[in-house]
Formats: sequence, C-alpha cells, structure tokens
Amino acid sequence: MKGTNRFATCALPGAAAFFLAIAAHAEMADDKIARAMTAAPANITENATVLDLDGTVLREGTNEWVCFPGVPLIPDDTHPMCNDAVWMAWLKAVSSDGDFATDVMGVSYMLAGDAMVNNADPMARDQTDGGMWIQEGPHLMLLLPDKAMVATLSRDPYAGGPYVMWADTPLWHVMAPIEAQQPPQ
Repeated sequence: MKGTNRFATCALPGAAAFFLAIAAHAEMADDKIARAMTAAPANITENATVLDLDGTVLREGTNEWVCFPGVPLIPDDTHPMCNDAVWMAWLKAVSSDGDFATDVMGVSYMLAGDAMVNNADPMARDQTDGGMWIQEGPHLMLLLPDKAMVATLSRDPYAGGPYVMWADTPLWHVMAPIEAQQPPQ
C-alpha cells in the first residue's frame, strides 16, 4: 500500500505537469493560428494552411493560401502574413539565397501590420544607419513579373499610395498600404 501511495505521490504530479505542458503547447499553437488568421480577409484565412515560423504545420488548409503567425524570415516575429504560391516561392528563394522570377503576379496580405524595416536594404538592422525606415500598418504586397511595370511608382513609403520596397535589390516588390503612415520622428 505504501508503494502505491508513493507512486501516486510522485507520478501523479509529474503526469499532471506533462499534460499541462501539452495543453500549454496546444494553446500556444491555437494562439499562433488565431494571430495568423488576422493577416488576411476571413474568406482567405478560414481555409488556409497555417505554418509556424519554422515551417511546422499548425493547421492543414484546403485552399492555396499559406498563413504564418509572423514573417518567417524574421526570428520570433509576430506580424502575421498570408501568401499565395508565388509569395511562398519568393520566401523560399530569399531564405536559401536563391534566385526568384515569376511570370504571374503574387499577392501577400499583412493586414495586421509589419515590423520596422529599411525600405532600401532588406538586410539592414540598425535603425540609426540613416536609411529610410518604415513600420507599415495594414498592407498588401505584390510581386510582378517585370520591374518595368513599377517604373513610375514611388520608392518613398511616405509619399502616399503604393510604392516599391527594396527597389534596387532582387527582392523588390510593391507595397500597397491600407492606411497612411507618418515618418518616424
């Protein structure tokens, strides 16, 4: 009887801690899915696949969209995005230092906003470098097959309307803000 009590005294708290840890992980996954769902309109996100930043499938989807609880290129980022297949190919190319080209338009939603980034240099990390930094609010990002298509668009994120981000790099894309942003002071 003493052995049984000792087992219960030792094993039950350990088992409880184990199951609580599993529940906490599941809740964390649910939180990530909920955050990813804020990146795009519901008619996209409700059937989208949701991947964690490391590529782990959090939820299988039935449409062609893939949503993340943050930007997968930025460790621990919490700015959700939803991408079509073209943007997924772009992300793969960027993360592997590969080349990217497309013959069709690509769309990415970031309706919950973005991290602070340098508009000219995708690799910049020092906000005191003198570059033009922007923390975009809700926006769409577009990939186009030909850079000539954006020749007349501004490179200035504060000029109003769509603009070209990272214009002088192979990672160029069009940013289409939903709300106006003011330059940082």
